[in-house]
Amino acid sequence: MKYGLYEKVFDKLMEEKLLGKEFKKIRNVDGQEVSKVLSVAYQKLIQEALLDLKDEQARLDFLKRLNKTLGFAGFVGSTDKFQELLTYHGEEEEFKRLNESRPRISIAMSSLFTGNSELSLESELKREIQTADEICFLISFIKYSGLRLIYDELLEFTKNKKLRVITTSYMGASDYKAILTLAELPNTEVKISFDTKRTRLHAKAYYFKRYTGFSTAYIGSSNLSNPALSNGLEWNLKISEYTSKDVLDGLCKTFETYWHDEEFRYFSATNEISRKELKESLSNVEKEKDPFVFFDLYPYPHQKVILDDLRVEREEYDSRRNLVVAATGERVIIVTGCNNALVSRVSGTFN
Repeated sequence: MKYGLYEKVFDKLMEEKLLGKEFKKIRNVDGQEVSKVLSVAYQKLIQEALLDLKDEQARLDFLKRLNKTLGFAGFVGSTDKFQELLTYHGEEEEFKRLNESRPRISIAMSSLFTGNSELSLESELKREIQTADEICFLISFIKYSGLRLIYDELLEFTKNKKLRVITTSYMGASDYKAILTLAELPNTEVKISFDTKRTRLHAKAYYFKRYTGFSTAYIGSSNLSNPALSNGLEWNLKISEYTSKDVLDGLCKTFETYWHDEEFRYFSATNEISRKELKESLSNVEKEKDPFVFFDLYPYPHQKVILDDLRVEREEYDSRRNLVVAATGERVIIVTGCNNALVSRVSGTFN
């Protein structure tokens, strides 16, 4: 066995390998954890066994033996094939709508969204909204540019379903128009932390509750803004209640804790005092104490080439007087060694 950390159920094989070994730490699994720990261990064993069985009939035989042991009817119906139920509803129109709006990524498995994937977070959130029964957003910053991407879906959703949103006015980063527009939706409640100097909330989580037991949540770096939902390099993990119920339960519990925390106060779109408080909170950021605006600036690929050429001129040739010419925007010429209008070398021309 490899040296290092483990969290694996102790079995006979491990006992034999570790017999006589002095430096090992073993704990008794707590009674409340036994079902979870053992189910994970058996899941891995069953998965490995099924992967080893290449023949479909062999898999069926294996599962029949397992079902018999568990006293379970089995996962194979009259078709003798493995199938999954995807949609069930009593009304035809709603049945069709759910099928058409189904998220493209599995609602039963966890998955990672990165900003350079073909499927945008925006497109999946729209589908999640259309197929959820309740929605909770926990977002530190809300921008109107992001809200308008999913506004139509939220408007349709809130006609007869509940939306709750927790956000902040920290640093004045949220847009007043975005929060007001959200609060004006029917069946929608918005709570805000009005602390502009500090924030205990920097989370970004989108929770979509489904009464079928297939709730999902996106937890990661994306605030509600256009770049964060479309082409920004944001990372978000999609969690499924079906396979990660403990994680989703923890998310819900924490959300409710925040919701009942006095720091987060109701915002009413129809209350003049509430609207005034939000406006002042967003605008009264202490700009006078820090008059500078800081940006994260990164060069484009063609600019990196230019900067690399300039670095070579300075470090390799000790040439400190250089001129970059980009008159048309189509061609860049780096003229180096400029001294009293004397050009010693042209070091880079490209389209």
